[in-house]
Amino acid sequence: MPITSSAKKALRNSARKRIFNMRKKDSLQVAFKKLRKLVADKDKKGAEKFMSNIQKILDKSAKTGLLKENTASRKKSRLSAMIRKMA
Repeated sequence: MPITSSAKKALRNSARKRIFNMRKKDSLQVAFKKLRKLVADKDKKGAEKFMSNIQKILDKSAKTGLLKENTASRKKSRLSAMIRKMA
C-alpha cells in the first residue's frame, strides 16, 4: 500500500482511469460483436454504415492511448476485410 500522500493520490487516479478504460474497452467489444452479427446476417449496408462508427471509436482509443496505433489499424483492416468478403 502507498505510504506517501502523493503515492496515495496516484493510486486513486490510476483506479479511476482503470474504470474509464475498462468501460471504453467493453464498449469496443460490444461494437465488434454488433458488427460481426451484421456480417453474419448478411446485412452489408448496415455493416458498412456501422464500420464508420467503429473506425471513429478505434481512432479515438488509439489517440488517447487505450490501444496502440498498430493495434487499432489491424482491427480496422480485419473488420473491413470481413465486410469485403460478404460480397
